[in-house]
Amino acid sequence: MASSPLRDIKAVLFDLDGTLFDREAAVRDVVTRQHAAFSAELAGVPRERFVGRVLELDAHGYGDKSAIYPRLVRELGLSEPLAAALEAHFWDTYARVAPAMPGASSTLAALRGRGQRLGVVTNGRVHVQEAKLRGLDVLRHLDVVLISEREQLRKPDPAIFRRAVERLGVRAEQACYVGDHPVKDVLGARDAGLHAVWIRTPHFAPPAIDHTAVDDLGELLALL
Repeated sequence: MASSPLRDIKAVLFDLDGTLFDREAAVRDVVTRQHAAFSAELAGVPRERFVGRVLELDAHGYGDKSAIYPRLVRELGLSEPLAAALEAHFWDTYARVAPAMPGASSTLAALRGRGQRLGVVTNGRVHVQEAKLRGLDVLRHLDVVLISEREQLRKPDPAIFRRAVERLGVRAEQACYVGDHPVKDVLGARDAGLHAVWIRTPHFAPPAIDHTAVDDLGELLALL
């Protein structure tokens, strides 16, 4: 795909999971802790089997969270009430784990130093996403944070991107959006008139529209 020119950009908006927040590392960490915390209830299920299956059902954040653990305990022949306990433990622990994607904090700080307006547009629940942002210690760099639960809009709806640039006080063509999902992030942002930057990931196929692609956040500094 040909790269979109990033000229006269005055604002940079970011996805959260898989872009600033290393969701894959966080989930693996949480589920590994779960296996240790529930070792008696898991009745000898090997850690690799337990962790691997939860990650598979999670589908990089796009699996139905309410269905993952009920399905898992059925597959493993475990007690049904264990599903609710595992789900509660997941959300309680997940809110306290905050691994950053490489270059996240330094890139935000550098862009802020250049006078760029910065923000986050993310799908998810307010208390979970805000806990991640606090854990990453990036709120001090951000001018706006739009979370789907609070906004009552979800990516890839162009309206949530337009709302973000309005709050930043710039035009859509003066902003770029950085994310890892080819539809929810890249297509959604482009449909709203923003420049789209895709973080390359093995989890998703490349976007089917023109876009700028980077391997890590630090590359943005040479493009903007």
